[in-house]
Amino acid sequence: MRILMVEDAEDLAEGVMAHLARSGVACDLASSVDDARDCLAVQRYEAILLDINLPDGSGITLLREMRARADRTPVLMLTALTSVEDRVEALDQGADDYLGKPFDQRELEARLRALVRREADRKEEQITLGTLQYAPKDRSAVLNGRHLDLTRREAALLDMLIRYRGQYLSKARLYDSLYGFEDADVGVNAIELYIARLRKKFAGSGVSIVTSRGIGYRIDVDA
Repeated sequence: MRILMVEDAEDLAEGVMAHLARSGVACDLASSVDDARDCLAVQRYEAILLDINLPDGSGITLLREMRARADRTPVLMLTALTSVEDRVEALDQGADDYLGKPFDQRELEARLRALVRREADRKEEQITLGTLQYAPKDRSAVLNGRHLDLTRREAALLDMLIRYRGQYLSKARLYDSLYGFEDADVGVNAIELYIARLRKKFAGSGVSIVTSRGIGYRIDVDA
């Protein structure tokens, strides 16, 4: 297992990393939000230990960026802040768990194992919407028994619509999920093109993408 620890307290980070290494866990260290962004740009992790208070900003900012681009890597927040409001904000922004400082290393490792196990179980799931079967693990889809040929962007868009099925997602939010914070030379209206492509592939299947003018899109199954 390889994880990323985003923590500016050097002594704490070194202690945690030493314990994790003895448990067979490889751990990269980033001491700031910008360092963490650099790590995430080149490496995939099974989990992230994320401090809230960092020298160049809040870990919640990084968490918000990750979730906006549909990065579902499990995140365990670490912080000395103990108010209910702090915990609620972290969880509302997409954190999977929360551990206050100081903490016991055994609890930290147990929580990490639980998060990684939960994510592995989630990826094995198959989601069925009418005649559509979707596998989150590899973002593959089968419609009426036939494999859907999806581009990377189409698969990312379908993943967001299915993950938040029942909810309308704005064009801006879908744009962030497809392009994240990369320097994309396309406008937000590109989402309309990908929505049209998915609709064409769903034609006649009973699966549809519903538009609510001024609000966004959601995936649905015709009654």
